[in-house]
Amino acid sequence: MERLRAIQTVPGPWLPATETWLYNQIRHLPDRIEPHVLCHGTVNLEQFTVDHVHSFDNAPPWRQRWDTTLRRLRVRPHLGYLAAHARRLQPAIVHSHFGPTGWQHRRLARRLRAKHVVTFYGLDVRHLPETYPAWRRRYRRMFTSVNAVLCEGAFMARQIVELGCPASKVWVHHLGVDTAAIPFTPRPWAPDTPLAILIAGSFREKKGIPIALEAAARLRRERPVAVTLVGDAGDDPRSVREKAAIERVLDETGLRDCVRTLGFQPHATLLEEARRHHVFLAPSQTAADGDTEGGAPVAIIEMMAAGLLVVSTRHCDIPGVVRDGITGHLASERDVDGLVACLRHVAGAPERWETMRRQARSHVEREFDAARQGERLADLYQSLARAA
Repeated sequence: MERLRAIQTVPGPWLPATETWLYNQIRHLPDRIEPHVLCHGTVNLEQFTVDHVHSFDNAPPWRQRWDTTLRRLRVRPHLGYLAAHARRLQPAIVHSHFGPTGWQHRRLARRLRAKHVVTFYGLDVRHLPETYPAWRRRYRRMFTSVNAVLCEGAFMARQIVELGCPASKVWVHHLGVDTAAIPFTPRPWAPDTPLAILIAGSFREKKGIPIALEAAARLRRERPVAVTLVGDAGDDPRSVREKAAIERVLDETGLRDCVRTLGFQPHATLLEEARRHHVFLAPSQTAADGDTEGGAPVAIIEMMAAGLLVVSTRHCDIPGVVRDGITGHLASERDVDGLVACLRHVAGAPERWETMRRQARSHVEREFDAARQGERLADLYQSLARAA
């Protein structure tokens, strides 16, 4: 059977270490699909190996200067070198990852006579159009020609419709995790020993890490806790400010002596840390500048698969992953009291842990398994390719 060729366009290099979720989407496509990645550069290739990567940094220097100048002058939004690769490939599908990438490649998809799929992930849904209103107009133009718009859950789907996309074009497609590579290893707990709490994420306001630490510090007044913090700040000022806020909380609460701060770690290390902890604390929130998770953090899905008890918030599409009282516990955004109450509930009912952990794992296997999601995405590609 002939394989369906699907170009995957990404906004930057293939692939930053924090974007394992994007790698899982592409590598778990079944053999009936032939994916080709078009990107601006490459990093971490030894970690994110795919068969076909076409990178702009492989273009001759003169071509790089020429294409970059034309895009800077707004002669065309895409890079000609990558467009030439796309024309040679003659794909049936152009799948653009992130809204702005979709806008940049909308004309290219039309010229290729390929069906155009765009996936939104979070920052592109709310923060970008609120901060730069021009993106609202660009998105509306893109929505007229795109064939399908994918998103992580019902909450994000409503936001995309509010941006002007016809509801008939919006598809909920969950991000998948490699459940086969995540062993279910719930850690037992004796109530007279420290409750091991794992917090992980980039240092961004939307992650709610200072609030997570405040909640852990409050719980520590009642019982021993041991906290591990995985993550760090990037170079941008917002992230640096958030790191300063985290450091202040550690000092003001006196929590520093029971917190291990590991900085950025490879994905495999995060999964190893999961086996050493009882609770994953992830109180996501809407940032002051409008930045949100968009859907739900993939780390939550992975920790549920690994057997941790998840305490999170009613933010974006998290309630579709963490079913309050069934597969985890939820508080309102920025509600330290609510988070402490959730943690108390966890610590006060260890007899319920096994049931909740197994329900969480089953939920992930049914709805968020990367192989299943790969099959579903392939079905969508083939359905669009067959349509007139």
